[in-house]
Amino acid sequence: MDRTKSLALQAKAADIIPGMTQLLSKRPDRYARGVWPGYFSKAKGVEVTDLDGNTYLDFSMCGIGATVLGYADDEVNAAVKRVVDDGSASTLNPPEEVVLAEKLIELHPWAEQVRFARGGGEAMAVAVRIARTATGRDTVVFCGYHGWFDWYLAANLGKSGALDDHWISGLNPNGVPKGLAGTTIPFRYNDVADFLAALDRAGDDLAAIVMEPIRNYEPDQAFMDAIHAEAAKRKVPLILDEITAAFRMCNGGAHLKLGFRPDIAVFSKALGNGFPISAVIGRRSVMSYAQDAFITSTAWTERVGPAAALAMIGKFVRVDASTHMLAISDRVWEAWERSAAKHGLEIHIGGFKPLIHFSFAEDHAVRISYFTQEMLKRGFLASAGFYAMYAHSFEHVDRYAAAVDEVFASLARLAAAGKVRESLEGEPAASGFGRIN
Repeated sequence: MDRTKSLALQAKAADIIPGMTQLLSKRPDRYARGVWPGYFSKAKGVEVTDLDGNTYLDFSMCGIGATVLGYADDEVNAAVKRVVDDGSASTLNPPEEVVLAEKLIELHPWAEQVRFARGGGEAMAVAVRIARTATGRDTVVFCGYHGWFDWYLAANLGKSGALDDHWISGLNPNGVPKGLAGTTIPFRYNDVADFLAALDRAGDDLAAIVMEPIRNYEPDQAFMDAIHAEAAKRKVPLILDEITAAFRMCNGGAHLKLGFRPDIAVFSKALGNGFPISAVIGRRSVMSYAQDAFITSTAWTERVGPAAALAMIGKFVRVDASTHMLAISDRVWEAWERSAAKHGLEIHIGGFKPLIHFSFAEDHAVRISYFTQEMLKRGFLASAGFYAMYAHSFEHVDRYAAAVDEVFASLARLAAAGKVRESLEGEPAASGFGRIN
């Protein structure tokens, strides 16, 4: 399998683009640098073609969760092409944003107002800005991963590793003003005592409670009850980051199924099926304060994002995409479990369906890199994580499961002989955050 063009472009990118790429989750060192193709020339359905003409079925992060229907979905693309041909931007505003606001409120009847942005991280910054404006306070308590903006990374100021348990370790707060220290306080998911301790640290300056509704497992009822009770008692908004979770388990935010009652919810990723769009929805009592804060951007008024989102939602609801994706992830989970047991490999499987992942109990970085390397040879983009798309079929999963079984068998033989590391053709997968030199 030739990857000459793909690897050559990675070498060039490493020299002229700091960090090689714009998204940490797409860096080749997160998979197997020297083997992972890194760049694509075409993506359609669940197929991705790299720069050297190799075509793979994607059973990895699948657009990092953005392309929930599948790559280059015909309906979404058609909607986008229409507005591109009619003009994607002008001095006036696109009417699609009003229609999209109505649709999001229809799916989430508790919400009354909506603001739009184009990226998930910036939408979270918007939500926090609105909450701080509404309450007149500064300190945010949170759990989960919420992006790269100063308000979030401030948690690592003065306390190294505060964010390590929330997504990735080693996130350095370099460039974040030191005066923000203490304005963001983490708490652990499903840990009522830790949540209450974070509130005590925030004291009378508490501005908002920010969290993901779900990440690796569902919330305990006692935890949800404590979240709701304290938000009401302290008169602060509960902000749910639905950027990863929404439009997976159901038609809209995961909180609709789990039972959370937010004041603000933030959407991105799946909302545009790969086109940039994000939304901040909420109760009028909080969202109206957006008019008292300076929150504005030219890029937020283009037409493609709202058009893509409307088409995505229309198809997602019509075809009952969440039911299909849950069934697909069930079958992938079973394939991992079955082959690992068959070949004596100890793995841990987690995540929430349809976003799941596995890890090897021993020498994970080396073993997952070997897995990725050998799955590429069999025509699959594969990693420790799998984000189901509506375009995945059961026939795709059966082919993937057969390849997994072959690779797990090979891995077990090499592990028994102590030869996994020497069988790598690239570098082991990186963990944490580090520089690419």
